[in-house]
Amino acid sequence: MANTYTQIHIQCVIAVRYRQSLIQPEWKDQLQKYITGITQNYGHKMLAINNMPDHLHMFFGFRPNQSLSDLMRIVKSESTKWINDKQFTPAVFSWQEGYGAFSYSRSHVNKVTEYVLNQEEHHRHKTFLEEYEQFLKQFEIPYEERYIFKLPE
Repeated sequence: MANTYTQIHIQCVIAVRYRQSLIQPEWKDQLQKYITGITQNYGHKMLAINNMPDHLHMFFGFRPNQSLSDLMRIVKSESTKWINDKQFTPAVFSWQEGYGAFSYSRSHVNKVTEYVLNQEEHHRHKTFLEEYEQFLKQFEIPYEERYIFKLPE
């Protein structure tokens, strides 16, 4: 788009369905590279990506040539297919429905990048659910607890 200038930084958080700890250390780097490739193939710039066994953070420079919901749908569906094709998990893998998306100014890029890259240290003190609810409260996003990455009933 000629004469379109943007600076949009987004952190997205996605969870494994039912918050199961299925992402194993043996293949987490491959997963991160795969998702980075998907994201960058659509013209966005991955700034940081990291995951824990039950969720993944991706922080990227977002280009307005597609909607965020389309990008996340593609990332989740293509990575799900890739994980299942590689048979990395004993059962069928899938991501939880929905995602969290949080925008940041340029002045926060280094801090958010460091945060994403240091997930292991951060989660020694806080669970994923505690972290996610903190994001929602910090960004003043109204939510219903019953929809927050629920376990199966």
